[in-house]
Amino acid sequence: MPSGEQTAVKYYVGVDVGSASVRAALVDAFGTVLAHAEQPIQVWEPRPDHYEQSSADIWAACCSVTKEVVRGVDASQIRGLGFDATCSLVVLDKQFQPLAVNSEGQHHRNVIMWMDHRAASQVQRINATQHRALNYVGGAMSVEMQPPKLLWIKENLPESWEKAGYFFDLPDFLSWKATGVTARSLCTVVCKWTYTSDRGWDDSFWKMIGLEDLVKDKYEKIGNHVLSPGEAVGNGLTPDAAKDLGLPEGIAVAASLIDAHAGGLGVIGADVKGHNLPCENQPITSRVAMICGTSSCHMGVSESPIFVPGVWGPYFSAMVPGLWLNEGGQSATGKLIDHVVRGHVAFPELEAKAAASAHSIYTYLNSHLDLIKKSLPVGFLTVDLHVWPDFHGNRSPLTDLTLKGMVVGLTLSRGLDELALIYLATIQGIALGTRHILEVMQAAGHDITTLFLCGGLSKNPLFVQMHADITGKPVVLSKEVESVLVGAAILGACASGDFASIQEAMAKMGKIGRVVQPNHEHKRFYDKKYKVFLKLVEHQREYRSIMNS
Repeated sequence: MPSGEQTAVKYYVGVDVGSASVRAALVDAFGTVLAHAEQPIQVWEPRPDHYEQSSADIWAACCSVTKEVVRGVDASQIRGLGFDATCSLVVLDKQFQPLAVNSEGQHHRNVIMWMDHRAASQVQRINATQHRALNYVGGAMSVEMQPPKLLWIKENLPESWEKAGYFFDLPDFLSWKATGVTARSLCTVVCKWTYTSDRGWDDSFWKMIGLEDLVKDKYEKIGNHVLSPGEAVGNGLTPDAAKDLGLPEGIAVAASLIDAHAGGLGVIGADVKGHNLPCENQPITSRVAMICGTSSCHMGVSESPIFVPGVWGPYFSAMVPGLWLNEGGQSATGKLIDHVVRGHVAFPELEAKAAASAHSIYTYLNSHLDLIKKSLPVGFLTVDLHVWPDFHGNRSPLTDLTLKGMVVGLTLSRGLDELALIYLATIQGIALGTRHILEVMQAAGHDITTLFLCGGLSKNPLFVQMHADITGKPVVLSKEVESVLVGAAILGACASGDFASIQEAMAKMGKIGRVVQPNHEHKRFYDKKYKVFLKLVEHQREYRSIMNS
């Protein structure tokens, strides 16, 4: 606080709905997280590739964690509220009540999660139309977007389709619950629904794919009032929502963001002066924000639209106002690492030894790799072990949800050393996938010099170092580990009017913590690993062609 000033501290609340939990943070105007809370939410998996949640369960968790972080805080100092969430599909009836997205008629299970792949045949038919709208999603729509899910509901749950009154992206559902206003965020409708900032909805697209019903009511069911992220929604927090959340009635509520985009907002605009980074004194178009959790997203911005094959976008103003966004991604990263480690025969031994040493399983694995590497750099331990990481299909840049994971180099060994090696090779496979995405983005016209990482996996030093070494680019970690929550709070700060723009809030509230430099002496090894990586998918396509002939 400057001397002589007695200005009251201003606080903002950020709420983040992830795949498995809801988190909230109390954040000040300098981007410092002062309080943090988390609560798990339920996921149903009634059959393979079907993942469902409950909007009531999610909202209850939002209320619980928000009350916790503002407990004891002077309510008059809380200026704004921002939400982010996974891009899951929420279905409500005409009275705004939950509506089943399953054949069992379980209405409380009214959310089709982002990672649900039930609409595989629907997305195949949508992509076969080659409609111009697909140009803005890398040339092919993902099964994780909303149009194929809507078409699946219409074709498989006609009763729910008939009764449906509103289809929300989860971030927009949250701002509606808080304000009573059904406005949608430009981020969600542009990135997941084919809306464009200049033309709006394209009637011909919805008619061509068999969802002409949505056009008839002037898009009321999917949104005909669109706001920019960070713009104030309605008259702020309603009395009911204020009571539920433990916040003052009428405080500003921001138009929301998808969770990955909130993470991008929280890190990509940070001031990098004095860190000797190639992006210093360069526009933020030289940066990519990588949000790494259950899945990973790679967010790059540009001043003019860049069409990147297999990478979503370009989306205008979907994350940073005035800039075009391209979004690459990997559908399973943190989930894949967990799957590989916990499924190994040596996992019980790992779990016991990690508990005995009072470390997490991943901290223990990292230490174990240091023990077995001897004189080698740790990454070189996988000279004969290679992983193709698309166990849940490829989102970018191959846009092929039918691709499978591959491991080459297995032996009969079953011990902790082998578990550590497959863990390392999996992390390397994910990092090689990031390199693949970045190379395609750069070939299309992006000029990327620096990676900015946030999310749960950014807490793992091995994951971070492998991304620096394999891409050959420095990695910037934010001062606040919870960058996604800072991004959500930035939205609330903008809605409150305390900052003139998103860009100003990003620069003041986003802070750099640590910089991890690539080890250029290892470049030759990782170049060879990358050649093997690309060969793996060639071989997979070749053997599938043989089997299908």
